Amino acid sequence: MAVSSIQKLTIGLFNVSFLALLSGCGGGSTMTDNDNNSNGDGDTSNKINWTQGVFQPSSNFYQQCQALNEKHWLRSWSNETYLWYDEIIDRDPALTPAVSEYFKLLKTEKITESGANKDNFHSSLPTAQWKAQSQSGVTFGYGFNVKLISSTAPRQGVISYTEPNSPANAQNIARGFEILEIDGVDFINASTQAEVDILNAGLYPTQTGKSTTFVFKDINTDETREVILNSQTITSKPVTNVKTLADGTVGYFQFNSHNAIAEKPLYDAFNNLKASNVTDLIIDIRYNGGGFLQMASQVAYMIAGPANTNGKIFEKTIFNDQHPIFNPIDGKRLEPVMFTDEFVGFADDPALVAGTPLPSLNLKRVYLLTTSSTCSASEAIINGLRGADIEVIQIGSGTCGKPYGFYPTDNCDTTYFSIQFTGENNKGFGEYSDGFAPQNTTDNARLPVRIAGCAVADDFSHQLGDPEEAVLKAALGYRDNGSCPAASSIASKQGFAPARFGDTPAVQDSRAATLAEQNKILPRQ
Repeated sequence: MAVSSIQKLTIGLFNVSFLALLSGCGGGSTMTDNDNNSNGDGDTSNKINWTQGVFQPSSNFYQQCQALNEKHWLRSWSNETYLWYDEIIDRDPALTPAVSEYFKLLKTEKITESGANKDNFHSSLPTAQWKAQSQSGVTFGYGFNVKLISSTAPRQGVISYTEPNSPANAQNIARGFEILEIDGVDFINASTQAEVDILNAGLYPTQTGKSTTFVFKDINTDETREVILNSQTITSKPVTNVKTLADGTVGYFQFNSHNAIAEKPLYDAFNNLKASNVTDLIIDIRYNGGGFLQMASQVAYMIAGPANTNGKIFEKTIFNDQHPIFNPIDGKRLEPVMFTDEFVGFADDPALVAGTPLPSLNLKRVYLLTTSSTCSASEAIINGLRGADIEVIQIGSGTCGKPYGFYPTDNCDTTYFSIQFTGENNKGFGEYSDGFAPQNTTDNARLPVRIAGCAVADDFSHQLGDPEEAVLKAALGYRDNGSCPAASSIASKQGFAPARFGDTPAVQDSRAATLAEQNKILPRQ
């Protein structure tokens, strides 16, 4: 299948402000441009009229960078492209001082049947940070990934893996280290917002050079350690631990992110496993929050191969009901994402020529290891393969539940991320807003789509890729005899669909960069 080249994104500088909702009112208003944070860029319009429910085309305000113009662009653009546009309360842009505040209002406030916020992924991002993340896998941090088992007191946060050549790795911080304190604040029992603000600032730095004192406990030995870590830009290694198991017949690798730099390592991993003649495959996507949707289609193709995917839809993108035929972003006729059989070249300097054929294992079955941190593009792998009649065996706990995605969209040196489409597989299925879960999952707090597999709690007492680690061990056992150990997983109440109320403030990563990564991304073609 021919794959068109990707136009590189122009992404600007901006910070999201998470502020309280403002109530709107009817009627109309006018306001001159320079009444509201004008940047003096030469725009000559004198005033903008607002009438509730009446929208000018967003193109009338595009790249007009006084604050009021930006807000009117956001209002019209959201009305045109937001998936749930008819659930946005139309408020006068002039009544909100900052652009970031107004953007925060342009989303649905409804909740799902299971009590989660319908839209948890509304954000914007500085250019350099988004560019670094999506193109180079760069983020701010210490080089460890934390799994929040409980975000409110009594909290539990455990290191799930560390990045090579990072501050955490240099200090021998490893999977299974539990957080006890951050900068002198009790991580487990802190109850005030001021204390939790310190925890969040320490755990989720927003710049380099942040020095943070941690106290960890090794859950295997109960030994405690105090460690000072300095945040830096972290270049992730999205594909690791490529190996064969079970006398060389089972392939395994850890896949942490659908970012641009993952494409070549994925290509190499499948080539290596193909050369090893594996007959089964286990992909560890426990902590993969998503990314490029077309990369998910590449992974699915490399699992299933041409005979199983030829002519089949990986994901049909569906926009709001104003756009049944044409894509509202690029104006082109809607076309589904097919199973991608070629190297696309997501990175700025791709390692292979676009159009290079991808390898494939030609499997009719795959084992996917999951948690509540398995989100978006990772879930699309599950749904897309099921639509092509590939058997997906899920081992672990329920996924996050996000069948939605967006096109990162730039205006006035700001890139916005606003839910614009949902997706359906080759069989027309796409409703998994409460995620996928193994058939024997016992937790009933959510309403997931149940599929074959085993509910197994994440095992932090063993390293990832260790055949004795409980989730991987269960996958190997299911392959051998089709049976599961006693169900031990519980769908996380925090995860990506958090409970709406808690007794104490929650530790959470509210950085726009993180929210942007937890998505299905379609670049402009």
